[in-house]
Amino acid sequence: RYMWVTKKGAFCVGPLCLYCIYIYGVAVPSEVPHVLTDLLSTLCHLQVLNPFYIFQVFSIILWMSDRYYYYAACILFISLISISISLYEIRKQSTTLRNMARLVVTVTVQRDTGEEENVSSEELVPGDCLLIPPEGLMLPCDAALLVGECMVNESMLTGESIPVMKTPLPVGEDTYSPDFHRRHTLFCGTQVIQAKGRRQGSRGGLAVVTRTGFFTAKGSLINSILYPQPISFRFYQDALKFLLILGILALAGTIYSIVVLSMSKLLVRALDIVTIVVPPALPAAMTTGTIYAQSRLKKSGVFCISPPRINVCGKVSVFCFDKTGTLTEEGLDVWGIMEGSGSGFAELVPDPRLLPPGPLLSALASCHSVALLEGQLLGDPLELKMIESTGWVRVSSGCPGNSFGNVRVLAVMRPPASELQPAGIVGNPPGEWLQRFPFSSSLQRMSVVTVGLGGSNALVFLKGAPEMVASLCVKDSVPAQFSDTLRHFASEGFRVLALAYKPLNESCVKTIERGTVESSLRFLGLLVMKNQVKPESAGVIGTLKQAHLRTVMVTGDNILTAVNVARTCGMMQSEERVIYVHATPPGNHSQPTLRFHLGESSRAAEQDGLTQVSTCYRCMVRYSYHLAINGKSFSVLCEYFPEYLPKVLMRGTVYARMAPEQKTQLVKELQKLNYRVGMCGDGANDCGALRAADVGVSLSEAEASVASPFTSKTNNISCVPLLIREGRCALVTSFSLFKYMALYSLIQFCSVLILYTVSTNLSDLQFLFFDLVLVTSLAIVMGRGGPSSELHPQRPPASLLSLQVFASLLLHCLLLVLIQVFALLITRTQNWYIPLNTTVSGAGNLPNLEDTSIFAVSGFQYIIMAVVVTKGYPYRKPLYTNVANILLSPHVLSALYALPNSFAP
Repeated sequence: RYMWVTKKGAFCVGPLCLYCIYIYGVAVPSEVPHVLTDLLSTLCHLQVLNPFYIFQVFSIILWMSDRYYYYAACILFISLISISISLYEIRKQSTTLRNMARLVVTVTVQRDTGEEENVSSEELVPGDCLLIPPEGLMLPCDAALLVGECMVNESMLTGESIPVMKTPLPVGEDTYSPDFHRRHTLFCGTQVIQAKGRRQGSRGGLAVVTRTGFFTAKGSLINSILYPQPISFRFYQDALKFLLILGILALAGTIYSIVVLSMSKLLVRALDIVTIVVPPALPAAMTTGTIYAQSRLKKSGVFCISPPRINVCGKVSVFCFDKTGTLTEEGLDVWGIMEGSGSGFAELVPDPRLLPPGPLLSALASCHSVALLEGQLLGDPLELKMIESTGWVRVSSGCPGNSFGNVRVLAVMRPPASELQPAGIVGNPPGEWLQRFPFSSSLQRMSVVTVGLGGSNALVFLKGAPEMVASLCVKDSVPAQFSDTLRHFASEGFRVLALAYKPLNESCVKTIERGTVESSLRFLGLLVMKNQVKPESAGVIGTLKQAHLRTVMVTGDNILTAVNVARTCGMMQSEERVIYVHATPPGNHSQPTLRFHLGESSRAAEQDGLTQVSTCYRCMVRYSYHLAINGKSFSVLCEYFPEYLPKVLMRGTVYARMAPEQKTQLVKELQKLNYRVGMCGDGANDCGALRAADVGVSLSEAEASVASPFTSKTNNISCVPLLIREGRCALVTSFSLFKYMALYSLIQFCSVLILYTVSTNLSDLQFLFFDLVLVTSLAIVMGRGGPSSELHPQRPPASLLSLQVFASLLLHCLLLVLIQVFALLITRTQNWYIPLNTTVSGAGNLPNLEDTSIFAVSGFQYIIMAVVVTKGYPYRKPLYTNVANILLSPHVLSALYALPNSFAP
């Protein structure tokens, strides 16, 4: 049945292949019913064969053989409902994922014959040449763009609503990689808004299909939902170990039963002890706290797709934050322009419109990736603000009379009509884009190639990180005060970009290559922009620090700017020292180096702003300090100085110029040090880190947020303390409920053993009342208590296998058993006591006073223990605030008082 899969060049790997077929719907029509039938059968088998349900079937058979019909029927009914709900949820999730993943459209492709043909997207295979229409389409596969330019909305993958410009794959000998050539790759599930051909008269773009199905970017996202990163949490691990301990205890009880019981009921009674150890309400009770927490989070605008992660939130010890869009506002305001040359910097010009006509003004107006769609500019807010500040206008098409053959002009930037100058002024004529190399986070720059009217004045303009731009310029064009000026603006919290340009001759324009145009440039100046810290950031960071939670900033911005923002939002105090970590890789004749520099603690910095302290880490241990490191040094540190990496990670607060993959690596390295790591980002370049973190919080509502366990509707970090408070509340609730269910099992275990000793047992209705009416009701309402309004410095415990827990359970259990034995002895000393009939056992000698006394006393013990184990301060609200628990207890007590009378002689 699955052999047809190999015709598409794929391999069948068993049930997963069935699921892939179902999700993507790529089976041949005749096989679809069989595939769906097999899928549902597989899901039913996987669900019904769950160890818990197997144990329930065993228990039901045992109870039926002992004539516990009511109890067995109720447990069977509950189990069937549970299985049905689970299958319904699986089916519902499968349908949702199928609708999300399955994208069937008609596309135009070119294959071996070179002729265009319309085919279904289900028939696409790697190697097909896909034609991208000018009006765009929803991509059904991953493809490498070969010809033309495409404006793409990638919010489904990145969470960033800003459209991205995709350019053709450069010609070279490098092996194609979707990650490295991200700016030239069209990803499955993203929307192509607009496509333009590279040549005059061409329509749309041309791309080659590289990946389909689960191998695409969207398929990988679906796969991360189907098979999320496993949760390695001590509480869940200890819970399984604790159940094993209870199983050993049940074995001991079985041996005791064999000793005291008659041979007629020996096997049934001995096995019945095993069913008491794992109560039917245990799975439901264990999830009660997280279900209530998930409901409260949803009301607060925080959505959770992985409820077990809520408990993990309670143990978070380090929280990492992206800067732009997370701690600071997304939008930037132009602060000013500072023109520079080899002779130095000019005065800061607050408004770019005041600049004289020339290359700097043209660079500001032309060096961007903004697109024009139906008269509206689309693109990065920084670039939109930059264009707005110049007053220039983007025109959709170029002038037909250019002198560069059939190379299509992508767009035209025109200055205001009042500022149009003759074509002889360099850089001021309308800028026609011939080529655009979009921004790359690894290259830290972007560039455009423009020409004036008539093909004159071919220029390349470049914009990017100041350090990178300066390294690509000829030395005599870079001002001597470049480093000092950059450091001054960065330390004041400004976002700084540098601009450069160079003329091109006609031969270079005809063979445009990025490596050629982005070299030997002339430095133009600095674009200074202000990025305001969000008003909520400082308060939230202060709350987390008071709760003894480490806060870390992970950003792609300049390290000095990041340090300034860290001080502004409270990650660093003004009097605390900042030590910069600088690591360099080995050269041809040099070894790798690691240096630590001390930055000034006051704003009155020294002229150089940095003072070398020592190359020895041990010399700085006595200072109260924070470490700051950039992405390049972080990579060198990981590769060449692994022995220093843990020390840097434990004191690092600012990680700047970090690429997306470096953010993910940082999270994983922190986890190796046994930190529970939280990550909060806006989804743009943080998806990898959000998935890797123990607790990922996305501030984006785009589809990419499904890769993050938590998504907040608010665009600030105020959700983080709420999430941690709910996590601590849910963890403490789960901890209390597990202890309560364990005590309940032990109390009932002891009660049954005591009654076995006197040749009797609880009745079917009594078991039913304890398990369903009493304990389950109390367990459900126990979890309703909300979180405390404050974050306590101490995190709640998560280990069930601790001396404190064992001692508490042992002492409580011993005390409760003594009370039951004492109650039984008192009952037997009363003058109204009537001995039970020892010639029969089980339900045959009911009612009797031994059973009645144990039943009444143990029932009150269950209620009392529900109060004892319900821990409030400092993680939950006080017990009296749980109205449902207060209202339920009197009704349970009255029922408990009335029920034993029905068994009285």
